[in-house]
This record gives sequence, C-alpha cells and structure tokens, in this order.
Amino acid sequence: MDLQGRVALITGARRIGAVVAEELARRGVDVVLSYNRARSEAEDTASRIQALGRRALPVQVDLSRSADCETLVARAARELGRLDILINMASIYEGKPFAELTEQDWDRYLAVELKAAFLCSHAALPHLRATQGRIINVSDWLPVSGRPRYPGFLLYYVAKAGVRALTEALALELAPDRILVNAIAPGPILAPPETTDEELKAVESATPLGTWGGGLEIAKAVLALLDSDFITGETIRVDGGRHLR
Repeated sequence: MDLQGRVALITGARRIGAVVAEELARRGVDVVLSYNRARSEAEDTASRIQALGRRALPVQVDLSRSADCETLVARAARELGRLDILINMASIYEGKPFAELTEQDWDRYLAVELKAAFLCSHAALPHLRATQGRIINVSDWLPVSGRPRYPGFLLYYVAKAGVRALTEALALELAPDRILVNAIAPGPILAPPETTDEELKAVESATPLGTWGGGLEIAKAVLALLDSDFITGETIRVDGGRHLR
C-alpha cells in the first residue's frame, strides 16, 4: 500500500499508539486519534503530527459504547475525507485476582478489548471497501503463544485471545473485498509506569534479546504489514523472542 495521502484511525492512541501515529505521519498518512480520558496526550500527539505536515484529529469516545464507535468512524471519514487504515489498539491492563472479578469487569474488558475492535471494523467496512484498506488489531504475545503466564490477568488474556480469533475470521470474511486483516502481538515493549527496577531486569533476563523493545518496534511491524499486499489473517509476535522461553 502506498501510504502517501492515506487516512488512518488509531483507537487508544497513547504510549505505543502515539509512536505508531507519528511514524505513519512521517510516511504521509493523516491520523485520527481516539482517546477516552488522556486528552492532553492525544492533543500533544496531534500537535507533533501536524508539525510533520499531516492532518491530525483527536476524538474523545467511549469505545465500550457502540454508538461512540460508529460516530468515531463516521467523523474520521467525514472530516478527513476517507478512511484507509483502521488500527484497533485500545486496551485495559489491570491486574485483579479471579475471586475478585465481577460481571462488570468481564463486560468492561470484553467491550474495550474485543467488542470495540468488532464494532469499529464493522462501521469502517464501507470506507475500507472503497479503498481496499487494511485492519490491524493488537493482541498479546501470551495468548498467541498459548501461555497464560501471569495470574491476575485472566480477562486481559481472554480478551486478547479473542482479538486473535477475530483477526483470523475477519480476514477470511473480508478477503473478497481485498481488505487485509492482521494482528500484532507485543511482548515486552514499554514497561508500565509503576514497574520497579527489579521487575524491569527480570523481564530483560527472560527475553532472549535481553531488552525491552520500545514503541518503535510496533510501528515497524505496522508499516511492514501495510507494505504487504498478500499477508492476511496473521498475528505477528513482536516480543524479542520472549515466547521461546
């Protein structure tokens, strides 16, 4: 795909999403950034994209609501004139023991991690058909490797496993429209802010390449998938070999 003049919608465009957005902008893509509470971060990212000479549109939405997903896609296509790329990155990462989980927790996780990807993809379909566009979802290296390694993250694991399944099924469904659907499964990319030095070093020791990847590695994977015209239904681990141990 020639990226010059394309329009991408990124959900959950903070931290890694912000890096992806800027790298797309460097290659000529205009970017819509969805956010829920992180308004200042979204606006800062939009300013950096505009400094690169591309258009940027931050939009506040609640991705657990179907109406907001539909409004987000419609506004992206209306205000920037088209929609070529949908990147479903919105995520929740909170630890909680199984015994303390509630039905509300289940609904919230599945809504943001999985249902929103389905709803945004569904709403984007007419626009992506017109441009033979791309969908890239974000899963996680753990379910892709079949390893629920960390207690307390049951809902995250289940939701991200669902993202992979959605990617594969959607790729088959949309192949006749020449819409390619793939996923990226990050491993140790960016440490959560509360990570201790000891925890940082433990992850580095458990990763064959011996380091955290950084958000740019996810952006590189996104660009590689966008560059291909024949990869669909794949989930690519970007984990420094973490799944090998």
